Amino acid sequence: MKSHTKKCYLYLAILIIGSQLLHAQSNFKLPAYESFRLDNGLEIFMVVQKEVPLVHFRAVVPAGTRRDTKDKAGLAGLTADALSTGTQSFDKTTIESQLDFLGASYNTSAGSEAAVISSSFVNKDASVVLPILTEMIVKPIFDLQEFEKLQERAIAGVDQMRESPRGVIGNYFNQMVYGDHPYANIPSGTKKSLQQIGIQDLKNFYAQNYQPQGSVLAIVGDFDPLVMKIQLSDLLSSWKNNTILAPTTPEIKALNKASVVVVNKEDARETTMLVGGIGVPRNVSDYIGIQVINTILGGRFTSWLNDELRVNSGLTYGARSSFSALKDGGSFSMSTFTANETTEQTIDLLLKTYQKIHDFGIDTKTLESAKNYVKGQFPPDYETNAAIARFFTDATVYEIPMDYIDKFTETVNSLDSKKAKQIIEDYFPKDNLQMVFIGKASEITPIVTKFGPVKVLEITEDTYY
Repeated sequence: MKSHTKKCYLYLAILIIGSQLLHAQSNFKLPAYESFRLDNGLEIFMVVQKEVPLVHFRAVVPAGTRRDTKDKAGLAGLTADALSTGTQSFDKTTIESQLDFLGASYNTSAGSEAAVISSSFVNKDASVVLPILTEMIVKPIFDLQEFEKLQERAIAGVDQMRESPRGVIGNYFNQMVYGDHPYANIPSGTKKSLQQIGIQDLKNFYAQNYQPQGSVLAIVGDFDPLVMKIQLSDLLSSWKNNTILAPTTPEIKALNKASVVVVNKEDARETTMLVGGIGVPRNVSDYIGIQVINTILGGRFTSWLNDELRVNSGLTYGARSSFSALKDGGSFSMSTFTANETTEQTIDLLLKTYQKIHDFGIDTKTLESAKNYVKGQFPPDYETNAAIARFFTDATVYEIPMDYIDKFTETVNSLDSKKAKQIIEDYFPKDNLQMVFIGKASEITPIVTKFGPVKVLEITEDTYY
């Protein structure tokens, strides 16, 4: 009797928890926010979150690797890294000692679209931390000795990256998918391009690309919004715009043929592969539906690709698919790795599994499972101050509607089999796939000639095309 009673209570508890989770999913909304624009054009979002006494700062400047030139690839990354090595009021030692003493984390980096300056700190330290962070953006000094250290580390990192096929395979793939578009730029650069960069290049890149117009700042956490608005305005109003127009970029061209690149790594015991094509821009109206369908194909452990290649066949430890969605467009890719002797079997099974989504579509039960999974993952994606700040900066950079979060669950629920079929036809490339294989070329090349013209490169070469 007691055992039966306990089971009833347990069952009731599970039902209550489950209903609470479903309620949380369906009622998750964008937190209240305030936004304003300084006279210099800088857009600022403030979100007050009182749960913990922490603040997250995230500034995004349109100075990403798409602004690099091929002969000086890596310049955007070096410039972003150098922001934290000294400003007019704070040298590198002072920045490190003050922020470390306060337990504040900070990072400067450059992605494809933009440079990012971010930090998390205790709210009571805002008056110390904010002047340092904003000077990194507005008044960096680009010290020669610090630059030379960064450059040396970057060059060493290029060699280190080539030891890991999974670390560089995307660079080869992007050359094939993006062609002349600057999304094909190599974020880390090559040894040759990095060696051609001087301290004056950083200063010029900063002067041309770091300006408040087109930049966005999001600050999320426990603070007084009136005080914060005054602080940020005082610290950032002096930031000046330049008169240099952003460079025009070509459109991402349609792929008119299948292409294959084999990158020889003579000592490889396994083959690493990336297969895909052109994807979508981040603000495409069907983005949420695309994510649901990709979850089925290769976006979770129980996906079709992982089930077939890992669970059922034991050919790999993992297989996945993903969309890299940027402002002008993006890419779709499927990736995995396998032992040399099972390379052909793995390629054929990967392509066969992918073909299934085009030939047979998705049944209602599978679609509902994926929809529930995606809805379950959604609220945790925006639980932290950092994640909320990132949403606001991403929404600005990629022109994502501000009601994206509020309408997320509704949009997922509205996805039916008919719409799923249309999304597959529209966004999952079927023809002219681009393929990159890294491994022992003498064994891979005879296998992959059936997919199209094969170009063979050496992983030790200081180039990706």
